[in-house]
Amino acid sequence: MPSLGEDLRYRGLVHQSSDPELFELLDNGHLSGYIGFDPSGDSLHVGNLLQLCNLRRFQLAGHRPIALVGGATGFIGDPGGKSEERNLLSPEQLEANIEGIRPQLARFLDFSPDAGPSQARLVNNADWLAPWHLIDFLRDIGKHVTVNQMVAKDSVRNRLERADQGISFTEFSYMLLQAADFLHLYDAEGCRLQMGGSDQWGNIVTGIDLVRRVRGATAFGLTSPLVLKADGTKFGKTESGAVWLDPRRTSPFAFYQFFFRTEDAVVGAYLRYFTFLRHDEIESLDAASSAHPERREAQRALAREVTTLVHGAAETERVERAAALLYTEDVVELDAGTLAMALADAPSSEHAASVLEEGLDLVEVLVSSGLVGSRSQARTAIEQGGAYVNNRRVEPDQARLTSADLLDGGYVLVRRGRRELHLLRFS
Repeated sequence: MPSLGEDLRYRGLVHQSSDPELFELLDNGHLSGYIGFDPSGDSLHVGNLLQLCNLRRFQLAGHRPIALVGGATGFIGDPGGKSEERNLLSPEQLEANIEGIRPQLARFLDFSPDAGPSQARLVNNADWLAPWHLIDFLRDIGKHVTVNQMVAKDSVRNRLERADQGISFTEFSYMLLQAADFLHLYDAEGCRLQMGGSDQWGNIVTGIDLVRRVRGATAFGLTSPLVLKADGTKFGKTESGAVWLDPRRTSPFAFYQFFFRTEDAVVGAYLRYFTFLRHDEIESLDAASSAHPERREAQRALAREVTTLVHGAAETERVERAAALLYTEDVVELDAGTLAMALADAPSSEHAASVLEEGLDLVEVLVSSGLVGSRSQARTAIEQGGAYVNNRRVEPDQARLTSADLLDGGYVLVRRGRRELHLLRFS
């Protein structure tokens, strides 16, 4: 079994490290290390997955992970990766966001005493930053960090170079606050390692320097590469926004499909980043993807592993069953909850169940649902065998929808061709 250092390198998870000694400690020592999570929303999203997986790998290797939720820095906002000032959150919004994130962290980390010396910790930097008086903070922290250092960081310099935007003193101070976090965790938790994405390197190094200057101790930093899609855009963003870990915001079915649609060019990297499959299993999937990309074996394994990690094995089984049946006549076997989940993002319309007593004209249904542009096109689709009700081809003599067509929960699935569909909901 590979060591943690070997595993991180194999998976391409090492972008920058502050000291070669770190890998000796990762492989043969016992470290406490932390990663910060920004509570700008009430759910984490797939853009956070890499760091969640890194904390989990860290714990599984026998180290103690600390998940820091930025209850104080969330009021400020990290300028890294941002081209403009963030909107400031209210205390009520921030607290609600933190409460939403807590159970998601628990899906990845063991916070129970059963974990022994590797028991994970969840901390909120508002506990130590909020009570700090400004004069004391400037004296205890500010005097150890020069403006020259701060301006040299990419996250600050990029904003300063934009004459139309610039950077407020509020966000400029973020680096000092994150450095203060590292110092506090070193003192209170014996934490010697901060991890994060490569865009956090400047903040991490500032914290390492602060621990050295104030405590005369060696602390470490380790970053992973930012995850990009095949087209170079940021991972986790879609046309409709982020893909969330909260099933109320992104259904498990949509979550699974997001990973199943991964491009061939990056699926190998994602298998390394986001799964805990053995190296030989990953290489076998690499070979299968190269030999038969149309089978999408690597994508299926990726979607299964990540969905199980985030939503559990039972939910993954439910999703895969829905995906397998959704475009077959066996869709009638799906229960109402699974069907609703699988079609949550499908075009749909609401109807009174009473209209089925006399039946609905199928030609009119195809037109009103937007699947065809006219009644003549609807009739042509039916005559040519291109119209389906509950994935069963409509026969030319089938003129109306009735209550006999209802799926569990009061649904009827109407489809034109292979992929154009519309869900009718009856109540």
